[in-house]
Amino acid sequence: MIYVDKPEPSVRETYRGLKTPNRLRLDIEWGSAGYIEVPAGTILSITNVDGGAQAWITALTEDERVFSLSSIDVTQDQRVSWDDTKFDSRTMEAMIASRDGDLGNSTVYSIFDPSSNPGEVFITRMLKPAKFFVISPIVRDFVSVGGGGHFAVEVKLPEDTSTDLLLPEPLGKVCDEWRIKRGTAMAYELKKGQFVQIIDVEGQQCSDFMAMRSASLEQGLERYIDSTVSRTMARSAYPLPGLHDKFYDQDIHPLLAVRQDTVGRHDTFALACTARGYEDRGFPGHINCSDNISRAYSPYGIAQRAAWPAINFFFNSWMEGGHGHLSSDEAWSRPGDYVIMKALSDLVCVSTACPDDVDPINGWNPTDIHVRIYEEDTTISHSVSWRAQPEDAARLTRHSAFHPRTSKLTNKYTASRDLWTPTHYDATGAIEEYWACKNAATLQDMSGLRKFDIVGPDATELLQHCLTRNVEKLAQHRGFYALMCDERGSVMDDGTLFCIEPTTYRWCCGSDNSALHLRETAERLGLNARVLSLGHRMVNLALQGPKSREIMAKFIYTQPSRPALENIKWFGFTVARIGDSSGPAFLLCRTGFTGELGYEIFCDRDNAIEIWDALIEAGEPLGLTPMGGVALDMVRIEAGLMIAGAEFGPDVDAMESGLGFAVDFKKDTFIGKQALIRNAHAVRRTLVGLNFRSKEMPSHGDPVFLGREQVGVITSATHSPQLGHAIAMARVAIENASEGILLEVGKLDGHMKRLSCDVTSLPFLDPKREKARA
Repeated sequence: MIYVDKPEPSVRETYRGLKTPNRLRLDIEWGSAGYIEVPAGTILSITNVDGGAQAWITALTEDERVFSLSSIDVTQDQRVSWDDTKFDSRTMEAMIASRDGDLGNSTVYSIFDPSSNPGEVFITRMLKPAKFFVISPIVRDFVSVGGGGHFAVEVKLPEDTSTDLLLPEPLGKVCDEWRIKRGTAMAYELKKGQFVQIIDVEGQQCSDFMAMRSASLEQGLERYIDSTVSRTMARSAYPLPGLHDKFYDQDIHPLLAVRQDTVGRHDTFALACTARGYEDRGFPGHINCSDNISRAYSPYGIAQRAAWPAINFFFNSWMEGGHGHLSSDEAWSRPGDYVIMKALSDLVCVSTACPDDVDPINGWNPTDIHVRIYEEDTTISHSVSWRAQPEDAARLTRHSAFHPRTSKLTNKYTASRDLWTPTHYDATGAIEEYWACKNAATLQDMSGLRKFDIVGPDATELLQHCLTRNVEKLAQHRGFYALMCDERGSVMDDGTLFCIEPTTYRWCCGSDNSALHLRETAERLGLNARVLSLGHRMVNLALQGPKSREIMAKFIYTQPSRPALENIKWFGFTVARIGDSSGPAFLLCRTGFTGELGYEIFCDRDNAIEIWDALIEAGEPLGLTPMGGVALDMVRIEAGLMIAGAEFGPDVDAMESGLGFAVDFKKDTFIGKQALIRNAHAVRRTLVGLNFRSKEMPSHGDPVFLGREQVGVITSATHSPQLGHAIAMARVAIENASEGILLEVGKLDGHMKRLSCDVTSLPFLDPKREKARA
């Protein structure tokens, strides 16, 4: 007999962050405090993601008036004095104030220190139920000398923990709440102004929802959410928090406004599951949501239906491109994910916990849904959620530190990852903002940029490996534009690198993946360098336009040891203050994303309003105008400036993205160099400009044709007010990239309608970038 070792079973599928029973995540940004309510016996694991930063932990039990260590299993000799001005302490202050306590009398425990390595872990256990806090204090003068930190908390609940602890913290005073058991439905009344929160308790569970207008029911009419009307009014497959956030009935009467949505993946096309649907698949008698809805609605005199239209929250569906087939798969929702809606009329609602266990939509395992009702005066912000990595804790979109000023000028915001950013301002609009940038000056909130400080004796070597420019040539108070490529030469991210000190650099970029790539490279090469995240603690503005230097000169002060304003050349920077040496400090950089003369201002969020006000006061006589993202896109495209997801991405290398100017092939080595050298000798595609004959714009992704053959694709397009017609950037075959060649952009099916254009060089205006260099 021959014996053969049994092979290890292969992994069939991997879920990143989706299926995490009895585990919760919490991310703590630098300068913030976060908490989670946990029972006794909970194991808490705090990871120092960046390394080199200190953290504090403390807790608040039900019967205490101050934060203490009584419920945490730690030794008492690590108690430290603490300064609540080093972090955002508003949440903690509110909790203490409600108990007549004093935050200054609280106790914290210090974990980690400046010598801590990236990935270092501290583990502790809860002795009593409590609200467990992790605090990330800032260091003084981080704007000018560097700083940052990021902590990830993983919570392992006891095995016998109730699923109630997977529920998110209430967002206000709860009027009522209940659990809808799997395979059932419940009807309930909702008063105008109240909020309903529909929570997926264990994750990947769909919930059909319907709402009837109470006033219509009293008149013997059934007026309920109409998916077609709602999609039309929202201009989307379903409403989301923001401008187009409402569900409507057949009379175009708004019924509910979506206030928060942590999933952003739902269905408004399919019916609630029906008996007929299960019968057709071979499951006669299967419990179904339509029958459950009819039974739940019966006491209200609502007619039964064999098939109920519904909003199917957490149902992952999409239209297959090209043939319109409606497909579905496992839900994206995780334990504790939710949707919150505000009632705009008195309503009779119904929610289900879908019983479908014969296809993937409930993860093959139907579970419960939880419903909460909040009082009318509850303050719930508009938010969606975003994650840098699938396993990260969700971040709800927030307003930047400049929101107290921008919100007085507009309510037009769009979600940019985890930040709401203005699209345009009410008094001006995008066109007037565009001309202000060309003729005077504009001020834009650019706080969505990612900022990382790379520090340590090997910081230069690390950046030499990861960036396409020669970091060894970068002097203090200077910066340059650079790319971060993978081994295939594809552009992972772009940004501006500033040399703060010989072993401290600041990388201002577009993606959190930059930091991940830098950390992984440092670990692989054994380099002594840390990548510190500044998170939302550092915010920034862009002051752009021909009068920007004149505006800055009115109020800034620089120390004699720092470059003066008039001596800052393109991509140079200084550390400046408002007024005099006692004013708030900010990093002033001669950079921008408009192609115009301009500056970028990086500051502590605590000083954001003072700096905004100083700029507005100095610039108002010179025509300074706040500018939103729509006008920025116009000037960006005119200036031939590239962005991720359009001009570059995972399948496009630096040469094809029009970014070859940012690659220094004379460097000894950098990640992606060999691939770029190979590709540079056999370029297949390149980025060009297209001038159109009319104002009609193409869209991102539209095909570019030469006759019947597709030779390229549109990456970005806009209408140019200065040129008077539409323009676009496109990636085309090298054989068709010569200036003056006539091409066409396909609309409709690509062939039935064509937009004529001719190839031109980039940028469209100011080819030598003389304005930015002025």
